[in-house]
Amino acid sequence: MTGEPKNAEEALALHKELLERENAILSENTELWEKVFVEADKGMAMIEDGKNYGDFLLDTVEGAKEQFTDKEYEWLKESATEISEIENKLTELENQYPEILNEETDANGDVQKFPSFEGKDLDGNEVKSDELFSANAVTVVNFWFTTCGPCVGELEDLDALNRELAEKDGAVIGINAFTLDGDEKAIQEAKELLMKKGAAYQNVYFPSDSEAGRFAAMVYAFPTTYVVDRSGNIVGDPIIGAITSKSQEKALKAQIDQALSADMS
Repeated sequence: MTGEPKNAEEALALHKELLERENAILSENTELWEKVFVEADKGMAMIEDGKNYGDFLLDTVEGAKEQFTDKEYEWLKESATEISEIENKLTELENQYPEILNEETDANGDVQKFPSFEGKDLDGNEVKSDELFSANAVTVVNFWFTTCGPCVGELEDLDALNRELAEKDGAVIGINAFTLDGDEKAIQEAKELLMKKGAAYQNVYFPSDSEAGRFAAMVYAFPTTYVVDRSGNIVGDPIIGAITSKSQEKALKAQIDQALSADMS
């Protein structure tokens, strides 16, 4: 994190390195991070315009300080501070070398694909990821769960987005973490909440031991939204936090436009 890139290629390499470091931090001590995200989902802290993810985590940790031992609190504070520094550097790189956002790849050097799955929607209809993505010029995939305040708060906005995308050969898909493996009670609760909010876009679930299920298990913050192109490729970085904020809405729109432009070329 100390060396400054001299060109876009070096900036891309550093960008990947920083993302890997951030993911490594969030993958360490997962049970402790889950406690942090539970507190965040209670509405204690939310990502605001102009605030990076590390600062959001710091605020959440500070607000829930009593929930942790002194050792846990110090570790979380130190880790969240490092994530904040990483996020600031990522933003700096993206502003200086905007082209790297179009070249971001996974650790294997290939475009990162959304994990394949065979599942069902909440009405029991069979859903296959390859057919789902190939049918849309762009698919916005939103991870949420029923008792997550920020998640519920954006359901109506996501439904409006789904209607807007329908005119551009696109769609919104929801994945409620509680419904994986076809949990009947969770499915019914999700359906009732979606109906109450007037959200009619498709929600799907799949086995937790599938490739997509393991991917879902690595989603530590809710809501988290991915943009996927017709080939099943993930476009850009995940949008962490509700899309109701201006910064998140702007980031999501940019990724959607990128996928639509690529589909027309």
